[in-house]
Amino acid sequence: MIKRKYWIKKIESLWKERSILWLSGVRRSGKTVLSQTLPHIDYYDCELPRIRGLMADPEKFLKDRIGTRIILDEIHRLDNPSELLKIAADHYPETKILATGSSSLSASSKFRDTLAGRKAELWLAPLVSEDLKDFGSHDLKHRFLFGGLPPFFLSKKLPEKYFQEWVDAYWAKDIQELFRLERRSSFQKFLELLMIQSGGIFEASKFSAPCGVSHTTIANYLSVLEETYTVNVLRPFNTYKKTEIVAAPKVYAFDTGFICYYRGLHDIKSSEWGQMWEHFVLNELQAHLQSRKIRYWRDKQGHEVDFIVERRGQAPFAIEAKWSSNNCDFTGLRVFLRRYPNAKAFLVSNDLSKPIKRNIDGISVVYTGLKGLLHYSTQNSI
Repeated sequence: MIKRKYWIKKIESLWKERSILWLSGVRRSGKTVLSQTLPHIDYYDCELPRIRGLMADPEKFLKDRIGTRIILDEIHRLDNPSELLKIAADHYPETKILATGSSSLSASSKFRDTLAGRKAELWLAPLVSEDLKDFGSHDLKHRFLFGGLPPFFLSKKLPEKYFQEWVDAYWAKDIQELFRLERRSSFQKFLELLMIQSGGIFEASKFSAPCGVSHTTIANYLSVLEETYTVNVLRPFNTYKKTEIVAAPKVYAFDTGFICYYRGLHDIKSSEWGQMWEHFVLNELQAHLQSRKIRYWRDKQGHEVDFIVERRGQAPFAIEAKWSSNNCDFTGLRVFLRRYPNAKAFLVSNDLSKPIKRNIDGISVVYTGLKGLLHYSTQNSI
């Protein structure tokens, strides 16, 4: 099993803050394998009836395992998972528990208690740049085409059948168990269209007719996809409501492999590198910051900035993601900085490394590679 050191370090750090850690992420993102690579850990698969029987009496189960480190994989399969975790947090804090699931904890109706103040949370993203070191490949073309789910990335041939198998399992196990939606064909058509149009501004009215459902149903579908980490919904950043976009979100697919699959791509054309890089940068930011509240900015004249990261008590970061740093158009950043002069502007590009400040057309922009951006964000407390 490949040890994902970046994530193991995060888990160990969070366990110092809370005894209960909720590890979430899409199906096949590697939650089970990651948890099993932790040292001195006892693994319990809650999909097995025998294991669920062990936990029928939560207090006895915990009392017999005081001071150990426990994985409760697919914990939502228990009848009352929040009861076990609450007892563990309140009465057995010396026992470290890693509970896993494919959605946000609040998405499951079985969690009658959100465990506020009792748990830490960690979202396992598709493979990030730090993971690529552990997997022995820095080939971004391969990462973009095959995607960031470990079994897909490790395939020697483009795993087209894996993508449809994933979608089928996602519908059967995640969507039906958690949300019990009807009209599978409509839901999967909506998912397909979102993947094809990934990175665009979302308008529910454009999806209703091709999916054969109402605007309200489309909005519900989007909420379900977001709750299960299958799409990233970026809301607009705004304070000048008369001149800025305030409502229309942008929707990004969770993984470039699925974008390529639904678009029928077997290679990355020169015109597509930029968008793939944009998705990769978003994935890195969300994994690093453990925040899905990254925004975008756009005014009513069409000026736009890819990503806005709000910082508590500080000016925001405005980030443009470009595959190449040559001949970049900074009109969007320039207009944004005119309205938010204290903001910090970044160009993050694949052909850059260490951060360098440059004055471009009267504005200060930090040119940097991805590693430099993440390091800068850590030092400046996003």
